[in-house]
Amino acid sequence: MPYIIALIVIIIDQYTKALAVTKLAKGSVPLINNVFHLTYVENTGAAFGIMQNSNTIFIILIALILLAIIFALHKYKPSQKLIQICAGLIIGGAIGNLIDRLFRGFVVDFFDFRLINYPVFNIADSCVVVSSIIFCVYILFFDKKDDNNSADI
Repeated sequence: MPYIIALIVIIIDQYTKALAVTKLAKGSVPLINNVFHLTYVENTGAAFGIMQNSNTIFIILIALILLAIIFALHKYKPSQKLIQICAGLIIGGAIGNLIDRLFRGFVVDFFDFRLINYPVFNIADSCVVVSSIIFCVYILFFDKKDDNNSADI
């Protein structure tokens, strides 16, 4: 299931980025003036513009993270649907941005929430961030662990 979700994310992400490249033409279209715009941005860094022009580092880091997630999926075989969905969203988002970095040399971003001065982002970013938050909340507050097996030191 995670790989089907990842494939769907990759397709939607790459399709919306292709639309942004062709339709936004390195400009901005206000959907709600001064609140939400579609703005074409070529991002060579990470969130908030940090580490600009560090594509090689990001490619290596993303590849390592993907390998770790795929390894964990095969080793632990999580049965919880939420974990599988989160893994699929993270894998799909990571691959979506990795495709951009490998073939364009930058990541295409286009969602621009100006009301809160948030960095411009894309579908892949949304999938990675939202699913990571959901995964952490699940692990911290809802994952049932056997407290009888915890070691007392």
